[in-house]
Amino acid sequence: MIKERIFTVGITGASGAIYGIRLVQELLKADYKVHLMITEAGWQVFKEEHGYDTSDRDQLLNELFGHDNSNLYYHTLREFTAPIASGSYRNEGMVIIPCSMGTLSSVASGASSNLLERTADVMLKEGRKLLLVPRETPLNQIHLENMLKVSKVGGKIIPAMPGFYQLPRTMDDLINFVVGKVLDNIGVEHQLFTRWGDLK
Repeated sequence: MIKERIFTVGITGASGAIYGIRLVQELLKADYKVHLMITEAGWQVFKEEHGYDTSDRDQLLNELFGHDNSNLYYHTLREFTAPIASGSYRNEGMVIIPCSMGTLSSVASGASSNLLERTADVMLKEGRKLLLVPRETPLNQIHLENMLKVSKVGGKIIPAMPGFYQLPRTMDDLINFVVGKVLDNIGVEHQLFTRWGDLK
């Protein structure tokens, strides 16, 4: 029985780093412990899409997620001694958001060349939740086959496709819809969007 509320989040170099940022913020707000990994390409997206100064990564993480947040654990991709690298470390699952096609390929093939890939492999072998949020278009056959492979072994694919039935008015509305769907699928309560049936 898991006593602590723990999730792992990986942010890769696909466009849409804001999805990962918003997810981590919501998990921390809900008092979950979050183990976070960001690939080098992911850091580049932070700079290119958001204009963040990534020269001091610790400082940026503090600005995004709180200077005194004791529930956030950041790991580099070479930190194989991190607890999340082992199946004996219990947590409720992992979300890779956004998930690049390169990371998808590595997960689908069972690669464990870095901590993010190893942790995803742990989730699958232990039968825990693994959600991938791909952000790519168009998709070729290799992409689709890799998604199917991950789905067949227990992972879940949640493409970054915002719905419009809630009548979004801002960019935040679109971001929150995607992140809210992720939270729904890992069993975390949220108020990020108005559900169908609750619309007036």
